[in-house]
Amino acid sequence: MSTTLAGMRLPNPVLTASGCAANGKELQRFFPVAELGAFVTKTVMRDPRSGRPTPRMAETPSGMLNSIGLQGPGIDAFCTQDLVWLADHGARVLVSVAGNTAEEFGEVVDRLVAGPAWDCVVGVEANISCPNVANRGLVFACDPESSERVVRIVRDRVPEGVPVFAKLTPDVTDIVAIAAAALGAGADGLTMINTLLGIVIDTDLLRPQLAGVTGGLSGPAVRPVAVRAIWQVTAAMRGGRLPTAPVIGVGGVRTGTDALELVAAGAAAVQVGTATFNDPSAPRRVLTELEAEVRRHGFDRFADVVGIAHERMVRP
Repeated sequence: MSTTLAGMRLPNPVLTASGCAANGKELQRFFPVAELGAFVTKTVMRDPRSGRPTPRMAETPSGMLNSIGLQGPGIDAFCTQDLVWLADHGARVLVSVAGNTAEEFGEVVDRLVAGPAWDCVVGVEANISCPNVANRGLVFACDPESSERVVRIVRDRVPEGVPVFAKLTPDVTDIVAIAAAALGAGADGLTMINTLLGIVIDTDLLRPQLAGVTGGLSGPAVRPVAVRAIWQVTAAMRGGRLPTAPVIGVGGVRTGTDALELVAAGAAAVQVGTATFNDPSAPRRVLTELEAEVRRHGFDRFADVVGIAHERMVRP
């Protein structure tokens, strides 16, 4: 069940999704976080943030909207407290970073690399699916030029040998074009997808249910979108239109069968997110179920299943 992501060798392909398991301590009560391929942190920014006003969450059919607003303690507290704790518990850590501007991404990475627990970091996930305040709130990942600028800064600041993954939003017309910009700027791999932008109306009060109006849709409802995005980017890689790079799939995974769908589309690893809110053991359970699925299909190695749906597509 081992997998290798741009030189990052993991014992298994199941990770947490950023923002859905805090920074490890809560999940540790249900299973050792070191048993996962890697633990993905909540997105960390330069300064402490209180996040958006409440209410912040709204349930939807087969999913939920969240409007947390990247609440967190800031990079300095993260490095001296959360990352140290994860290192002490043997976790392999993929750190999710963000910034209000492209330059702020670089500041966050500089402090991360200089932190006391950098050695447990196996990769950096650049959350370019957040707004660029310097450009009227435009989401970095909605624009190839902005995506390229952020990824180039992050890649320049992360030491050689530690891979950088760009996390992409599905809220674009052509996700292959954004993937091309990120990979062209030096990203070693891609994480797909982030949440979809949505609104829930409270039909009693007849106003938006979230205080921040919009929120990110996650859960089983978005899985077909994630599979589509992974499929399109993987097809472009196989067709020579994109450089070959590993894809981490995320979106609506709650069972091993769900995970297998993303893997068959081209994901070399999967993240489990929203499912942990009602089943904190979900990431560990998905790993067990995915392993059983790989065995059921007669494969000896997980790597042999990655992208196999492209090879089995029925041609007219």
